[in-house]
Amino acid sequence: MEERELIRLAHEARHRAYTPYSGFKVGAALLTKEGKVYQGCNIENASYGPTNCAERTAFFKAVSEGEREFEAIAIVGGKDEEGAYQTCAPCGVCRQVMMEFCNPREFRIMLEDGKGGIRVYTLEELLPLGFGPENLQ
Repeated sequence: MEERELIRLAHEARHRAYTPYSGFKVGAALLTKEGKVYQGCNIENASYGPTNCAERTAFFKAVSEGEREFEAIAIVGGKDEEGAYQTCAPCGVCRQVMMEFCNPREFRIMLEDGKGGIRVYTLEELLPLGFGPENLQ
């Protein structure tokens, strides 16, 4: 799947975000090794703690359906206004969830830069010296 298509699917997911408190909507599109895509959006909660990020929503949906091998994720975000986008990197908790299921040297994280460009990183670049399942063997 091309980067632009995965970004488009992340934008589609962003439209479903539930953000009545921050107004900051995030969408994610997670690509499995077999080419299936799981979308996720951020979901806020009045007590803030139970809020869930778009990236984790996508991962949890995929894992709950039996998926365990992932190739890439596209993430887009910004304030509520249509077209108000900025580079939206995954938070530390989301990076740790990615580390649980992805090869840090191979898993790609695509971030739209708010100007139509796409920045691509590996998980290892965004989480150097990450702690994962291999550390517990």
